[in-house]
Amino acid sequence: METVRRRAFMKGAAAGALAFTVGGTEVLMLPREARAQKVPLKVLSAEEAGRLEAVSEALVPGARDAGVAHFVDQQCSVPPHEALLGIRIANVRPPFVNFYRAALNEIDRQCQASHGKPFAQLTAAEQHAFIGTMRVGKHPDWKGPPAQQAIYGAFRTDGVDVVYGTVEGSEKLGVPYMAHILPPTRW
Repeated sequence: METVRRRAFMKGAAAGALAFTVGGTEVLMLPREARAQKVPLKVLSAEEAGRLEAVSEALVPGARDAGVAHFVDQQCSVPPHEALLGIRIANVRPPFVNFYRAALNEIDRQCQASHGKPFAQLTAAEQHAFIGTMRVGKHPDWKGPPAQQAIYGAFRTDGVDVVYGTVEGSEKLGVPYMAHILPPTRW
C-alpha cells in the first residue's frame, strides 16, 4: 500500500501538485485547484493573499488564477529545507512568510505615499509604472529589507512558477514539460 501512495505522490509532484490540507487530510492538488476550491490558507491572511495576488498578477498575468497565493502559503508552511521558493535559493532566512509580509507592507506603504491608495487599487498603468521603478530599485523612500529588486525577482519567480511550471503552462509556451530528468544510472 505504501508503494501505491508513494507512486501517486511522485506522479502528482511531477505534475506540479503540492500537499494541501483539506478537512484535516493532506490532498495533492495544483495551487490553481486549491484556490478554486477555497482551501484555507495556513500562514497568510486573506488580506495578505489578496495583496500578493494583485502584485503577482501585474508581474505575470494569470498568476492569480494559477493560485500564486496558495503556492506561496503552502511553501511558507513546510519546513524551510523543503520549500521550493526562489527566496530559499537566494538565502533569505526563514520563516519565509516574513519576507512576503515585509514586501507587501512596503509596497503598499509606497503606493499610499505616492497615490493615496494600496497597490491593488492602482490602475493597471500605475501598477506597471510602480513595478518598473521597483525592478530597477528607484523608489527613493524605500524602507527595506527586502530590497526592491529582491521583491521584484521573488514575486516574478513565484508567478512564473505557478503559471508556467505545470504541464499546461509548458504547453502554453510550446515547450515540452520536463520538471525532472532522471539520470541514466543511480547517483
